[in-house]
Amino acid sequence: MKKILILTVLLSINAVAWAQTKIVAHRGAWKNTNAPQNSIAALKHAIDLKVWGSEFDVSLTKDDVLVVNHDQDYQGIDIATTDYATLSQKKLANGETLPTAEEYLRVGLKQKRTKMIFEIKPNRLGKERTIEAAEKCYNLVKKMKGLKKTVFISFSYDACLHLKKLDKKVRVQYLGSDKSPIDLYNDGFSEMDFNYSVFKKNPHYFQDAKERKMKINVWTVNKEEDMRYFIDNKVDYITTDEPELLQKILAQ
Repeated sequence: MKKILILTVLLSINAVAWAQTKIVAHRGAWKNTNAPQNSIAALKHAIDLKVWGSEFDVSLTKDDVLVVNHDQDYQGIDIATTDYATLSQKKLANGETLPTAEEYLRVGLKQKRTKMIFEIKPNRLGKERTIEAAEKCYNLVKKMKGLKKTVFISFSYDACLHLKKLDKKVRVQYLGSDKSPIDLYNDGFSEMDFNYSVFKKNPHYFQDAKERKMKINVWTVNKEEDMRYFIDNKVDYITTDEPELLQKILAQ
C-alpha cells in the first residue's frame, strides 16, 4: 500500500509539471542579457535559462542561404535580393557574423532541453519563394536530425500547409490571426500560435482549442498581468521577451 501511495504522489507531481505552462524565449534571451536578438549568444542564454523553447527567425537569401534575422532587411540591406557573402560583411552588435540557420541549429541541437522554435519568414518575392524557403528549412532540420526537437512557425499559411504536406508528423504552428482554432483543426493542424490580443478578443478560442486537444502557444507576452491571464487559462506555451520574469511567476 505504501509503495502504491508513493507511486501515486510521484505520478501526480509529474502530471502537474507536464501540464504547467512552458516558456519560449522570443528571439532568444536578449532583453536582459544585452545580446543581439536572434544571435547565437541570445540562443545560448536561453539554453542556460533552461526554457522549454527558443524562437528564432529565418529568411532566404538571393543565393539560397537560410539566415537568422527578424526583418526582411539586415542592417538596411534587403535579404531576399542579396547574397550571403554581401550580407555577412556587416557584423551583429556583439561582433558575431550574421548566423546561418545551419550554424544556429548546430548550437541549438547540441543540447536536449530547449526546443528550436523555427520561424519561417514570408519571402518578399512572393508565395513560390516562400514555399521554397519552407522546404529548404524542413530539409535542413531533417538533415541535421533535429525534427523531433523543432517546432516550425510562420505567418505564411501556404508555408505551414506545405510543411504538413512534406511530413504529417512535423510540428507546425500558424501565427496569423485570420484563422480560428476550428479552421486550423479542419486543415489538419494540432497546434496554434496566436498573438495575445487575438485571445483577448476571442476568449472562446481557449475552449475551442482544448475541445480539439490542440496545443496553444501565445505571443509575445511581456507584462506580468498578461502572463498570469494566460497561465490561468492553461495555455501550453507563452512566447516572451521576458523569460526571466515568466520563470519567477511560474515558480511562485
